[in-house]
Amino acid sequence: MVTRIALLFSIVWLTRLVQPWLHVAGRSFSGRDVVLLLGGLFLLAKSVLEIHQTLEGPPPDAGRARLRGQLMAVIVQIGLIDIVFSLDSVFTAVGLVRELPIMVAAIVAAIVVMMWVSGSISAFIARYPTIKMLALAFLLLIGVALIAEGLHLEIPKGYLYFAMAFAVVVELINVRLRRRLDDRRH
Repeated sequence: MVTRIALLFSIVWLTRLVQPWLHVAGRSFSGRDVVLLLGGLFLLAKSVLEIHQTLEGPPPDAGRARLRGQLMAVIVQIGLIDIVFSLDSVFTAVGLVRELPIMVAAIVAAIVVMMWVSGSISAFIARYPTIKMLALAFLLLIGVALIAEGLHLEIPKGYLYFAMAFAVVVELINVRLRRRLDDRRH
């Protein structure tokens, strides 16, 4: 949680850098634009890779990979992995909300909820894997929105929220339908 909040503060600080840093193809890009572009690309890459791995399964030698090195190297690797896996939630927060206190509260609430209900959520996702795909699709959507914003193309947040809410309602209907069909089979 502390890592995510620290990342959030640093990324929000970077997004406030609005003076042009780069000029490419007649367009100027500020620190904010670069962070939004990189964050959007990161979310796209991470979600596409996760969707691919979910559909295709892990590589055959993934179970054989072993962590080598001294204790300090292992700690540094764990820290870096935590930062990389925290980036998606931080970029998602930056992509959805503008108010820093709301983003911090959301991260704290998310960590508390994850610690409290991780077992039941894991079982729910195992039972309904399309929920995981829906969440990854949301990351794709937010990644595209961040890239668009980094390119000075504004997508109204209301459209994003509506699309997400609509998708959740459709998925909940699908879950209920599958449950009824399973009950009829048994």
